[in-house]
Amino acid sequence: MNVADSERIAGWYEERGWKLAKNINEADEVVINTCSVRQSAEDRVFGLINNLVKLKVQSARLQTTCNVGQAKFKVAVQSSKLRRHRIILTGCMLRYPLRWLKEKLPSVDEFIKSSKFKVQSSKLHIRSSETQAFVPIMEGCNNFCSYCVVPYARGREVSRPFAEIVCEVEELAKRGYKEIMLLGQNVNSYGKDFGKATERHSNIATKKKISEALVLCSFAALIHRLHQTPGIEKIFFLSSNPWGLDDEIIEAMSLPKIDKYLHLPVQSGDNEILKKMNRKYTANDYLKLVGKIRKKIPEIKIGTDIIVGFPTETEEQFQHTVDLCKKIGFEKAYVARYSPRLQTAAYQMKDDIPHKEKERRWKILDRLINH
Repeated sequence: MNVADSERIAGWYEERGWKLAKNINEADEVVINTCSVRQSAEDRVFGLINNLVKLKVQSARLQTTCNVGQAKFKVAVQSSKLRRHRIILTGCMLRYPLRWLKEKLPSVDEFIKSSKFKVQSSKLHIRSSETQAFVPIMEGCNNFCSYCVVPYARGREVSRPFAEIVCEVEELAKRGYKEIMLLGQNVNSYGKDFGKATERHSNIATKKKISEALVLCSFAALIHRLHQTPGIEKIFFLSSNPWGLDDEIIEAMSLPKIDKYLHLPVQSGDNEILKKMNRKYTANDYLKLVGKIRKKIPEIKIGTDIIVGFPTETEEQFQHTVDLCKKIGFEKAYVARYSPRLQTAAYQMKDDIPHKEKERRWKILDRLINH
């Protein structure tokens, strides 16, 4: 999703006459599109900004040599590509209060919400690939998992209009794109926010018509419709939560053009930890769902996300996760060491698992699944 946002932001600049710089040294403005899902991602932002400040200082020092005799001329020519660039910060770190950000990042020239970078058409996006295109279908999340900042960084679920997505994909196909990746914090929920319209109508007949229309705007319906697009050969999507993946979506996933890899975050194999994470399923529910998917699509490969070292996680509870992973046989897993995130419910819990222990558990799962 961040890559898709960056493509849109680059398009916003180009629409206004800017050109993408070949590297940071040649840039007049450097836009940092931040991720906030893990502390390590934010730490990298601080490190990057420090490096950009050093470039600014280096640029200023070299420019002072420009008129200081023949001996300095070579240095001056070498420094001509260095700019006193402006630093723009956008993305998920803007979930923090602006005052706090300005105090922590005084070198940043401007803070702009990514939603402000609006382009007239998706044609203007500066795509990072000539064959595969990212297509956001919704943004935000209503689930409030206790460890997750997404609802605070991205807001509540908002789906793009069905017809708008279809038009974008058809246009991409005409431009030669063969593959599309549908994006959302939880693509299974696509279209469910359209249902809010029923709350504003007291007429039963009207409500019924709206409800029937919503079925035609579900994620499964969107997959079926995009599958019919001439020129599109492969459709991927990210990400799905286990509790929203219904029979209609599983049926749609069996279509020939749909990539047979499913990313299905489990986070933990222990029921008590899952409850503390505010995940709406048990380990057994997850196993049953995977069994149902594999029965319908035998060739499916499944990847996942797992958090180790969540507050209070015991060795026995961690072993439940190991056991679940052995039963599932994941194709790959993004294993994260738990880090407290401000604003989340889990932030109030004591981060009581030592870093060394988190590292040990991470290595066990990484070796088990990814090697």
